Amino acid sequence: MDDLATYRENTWCPGCGNFGILNAFKKSVALLEKKGVARERITISSGIGCHAKISQYLALSGIHSIHGRAPATVQGMKLANPDLKAIAFVGDGDAMGEGLEHLLFAAKRNADITVIMHNNGVYALTTGQFTPTSEKGFRGPSTPRGNVEVPLRPLTLMLDAGATLVARGYPGELDHLSQLIFEGIMHEGFSFIEVLQPCVSFNNTYDKYNKLTEVMYGRPMSREEALAISQRTDRLPIGVVYKTDKPVFHREIFGEWNPVMKRVAREERLKKLKSMLSP
Repeated sequence: MDDLATYRENTWCPGCGNFGILNAFKKSVALLEKKGVARERITISSGIGCHAKISQYLALSGIHSIHGRAPATVQGMKLANPDLKAIAFVGDGDAMGEGLEHLLFAAKRNADITVIMHNNGVYALTTGQFTPTSEKGFRGPSTPRGNVEVPLRPLTLMLDAGATLVARGYPGELDHLSQLIFEGIMHEGFSFIEVLQPCVSFNNTYDKYNKLTEVMYGRPMSREEALAISQRTDRLPIGVVYKTDKPVFHREIFGEWNPVMKRVAREERLKKLKSMLSP
């Protein structure tokens, strides 16, 4: 029995890469529970787009956020209760377009959250317009003669912004992807996992990814090596591209204080307010 399933009908297209991401995430939840992370400590959010339906298909606490704001939403959750494992599901158009500033600043401040980006290189929910990660030459409703822009490279951006764990996965390597997600969630700091997600309806990249992806069995030894890997187009290495440790945002602000678990009782708060407002 799938106890993470919900009553919602799944409306992804048959063959969509999102199914692999959903199943990989469910496997990662099982791994987290084996490590002693109770399901009640896991909270999720998603933006707008095909990717965002994943929050409707998982029986976990969270909020279906608005376009580009899932990283900001889970940062709020984490600041309110640092004991949570906070995960944002984002799309490439969702996060690399309207939400890019939220993503960059979450990485810059090393917010202790995990961002899983479903990168299909297309606005699929609105039937195929190009996104900031679409390849040059991509043809769609908004670019019938071909996209003239050079795509953003998500891994490169996140490395430059200061992310402390940067990885890439592929639903065609399901168990590998679930391990990446598990490691990202367990990492203390900002974790970014780009998932190469084929869209069978508007940007079917299965053949391309099956040919070009390769599991990395070692890890880059330096940030410079990680940057070089992030910019490769001849091959698409999958795995942890970069990992380091540095102070996390909520501890820099609060230390070990938990605003939710150690909050002052309502009566005491009202008493303090009255004393502050007294002449």
